[in-house]
Amino acid sequence: MKNFELARLFDLMADILEIKEENPFRIRAYRRAAQNLESLTEDVEALAREERLEEIPGVGKDLAGKIVEYLRTGRIKDVEAAKRGIPGGVVDLMNVPGIGPKTAKLLYEKEGITTLDRLEKLARAGKLRGLHGIQAKTEANILKGIALVRGGQARMPLGRALPLGQELVRALGDVPGVKAIELAGSLRRMKETVGDIDVLATSTSPAKVMHAFTTLPQVAEVLERGETKAAIRHREGIQVDLRVLEPECFGAALAYFTGSKQHNIRIREMAVKKGLKISEYGVFRASTGRRVAGATEEEVYAAVGLPWIPPELREDLGEVEAAAKGRLPDLVALGDIRGDLHCHTKATDGSHTIDELVAAAETRGYEYVVVTDHSLSARVAGGLSADELAAHVGKIRAVQPKHPRIAVLAGSECDILADGAMDYSDDVLARLDLVIGGVHSRFKQPRREMTKRICRALANPYVSVLAHPTGRLIGEREPYDVDLEEVFRTAKQHGKAVEINAYPSRLDLNDVHARRARDLGVLIAVNTDAHVLDHLSTIELGVATARRAWVEKSGVVNTWPAKKLLAWARSSRPEAGRRPLAARGGGSKR
Repeated sequence: MKNFELARLFDLMADILEIKEENPFRIRAYRRAAQNLESLTEDVEALAREERLEEIPGVGKDLAGKIVEYLRTGRIKDVEAAKRGIPGGVVDLMNVPGIGPKTAKLLYEKEGITTLDRLEKLARAGKLRGLHGIQAKTEANILKGIALVRGGQARMPLGRALPLGQELVRALGDVPGVKAIELAGSLRRMKETVGDIDVLATSTSPAKVMHAFTTLPQVAEVLERGETKAAIRHREGIQVDLRVLEPECFGAALAYFTGSKQHNIRIREMAVKKGLKISEYGVFRASTGRRVAGATEEEVYAAVGLPWIPPELREDLGEVEAAAKGRLPDLVALGDIRGDLHCHTKATDGSHTIDELVAAAETRGYEYVVVTDHSLSARVAGGLSADELAAHVGKIRAVQPKHPRIAVLAGSECDILADGAMDYSDDVLARLDLVIGGVHSRFKQPRREMTKRICRALANPYVSVLAHPTGRLIGEREPYDVDLEEVFRTAKQHGKAVEINAYPSRLDLNDVHARRARDLGVLIAVNTDAHVLDHLSTIELGVATARRAWVEKSGVVNTWPAKKLLAWARSSRPEAGRRPLAARGGGSKR
């Protein structure tokens, strides 16, 4: 919880400094620290107690002091001082994509705008035009941005909601008398955004669970409290509902509250045909009212003649029919992932050394990890020239002997230029084990040009994976306009993979697009795009997206052994481009 609170405060400080046009290095330092705090898997309070705050990437002595100040007092004096003289609404305007500090300041000074409502009203009326740099197209983009922000406010991204839910489950699981406890709802189905958090539990002492839940430090407001049901507003703004159940109906309740609504309707229809009634309390004979199932989800599904259906599939998108025919997919699982193909280091915009990245991947039990720092055109990320890349590859190879249990592979996240050419020549790419191509500029190219651009990159014999294929950032940036059908057909034609990028604000491809790729027989890579070591754990989100897309293990290239992965990466290369690769380690996690 404190991780998120501090991340918000540091982001706020960066916003204020931008409005005041202060030192860009200070602004960048706060932004980086905020990002790393939000993705931190360890509790910042525990790090503070152990005097390890400066181990957080981007947190030096000064910011560590501010973290300690907040943990002790609940405030940071420098942030409060910086806020003086800046209307709060001006900072809020910067949450709208496309509105930077100068524009936010201009809107306030010229039109007195401090709320999204007023901004939207004036934009719809065409009354922003004429202000410095604002035209009709700008107004249209502002309206789209407002819609994105409001969508984000209504629902919380999975990457934020999941750790909050898991934290609550851990806390309540320690309450005496709790026998079973699970997340439910859209969070259990791992939707990319969720409206609330549902928690179900069984206990011999429901009153103790209710008391513990409503007095947790995460509680901002108690909305409802009964004997077996309570609701709170989490300090992160999302509602959390808790139900304590009898063990004999736990499975029925878990199925009912996991949903989705349409999936549940289908199951209930099947039950009616068998003379059964299903509710959150169990499965009952309609004629006698006798309970026939309900303790487990498996019992509930078996009662209507189906095998258990994984929660990620419960969207009434064909899973009921597939289950009835015994054709449910054997979904990829977190434990199937053998390595991460998309990771950054300090060589460009990452926060750790090659050795630190490899050690972290090795700790996860991976068989391989690919170091894929940025190419030259990604200047904001400190992209590498061809000569710098050659030196970087030498360093990657030099790390291998220290880690004999994992294959350390040299790659690149190489920019796809505006015309579809790659940022490095084929001769440079040929010296790498695996190449990921990504769009990082010219996001507003017309659909035809963007599609042609990406397809040309996929046809390059040295490119193996298309990174974050639509470029979207959830609640921040819309996908670029591209014909994904054509992209997927091209990827299939050339035997290339498209990425599910597990970075929480990306989840790109989303589940709908990933399923279409899967249906067309396109290979998938599930990667984290890690910039700090804690990002490696977000692989869980990418795997969940793949599962929602019905993706099986065989279709995910980084579930393959290293030998198969490398053979695939080299398979499209001409003989002249197949350079001998340095000797590698690579113990198996199997």
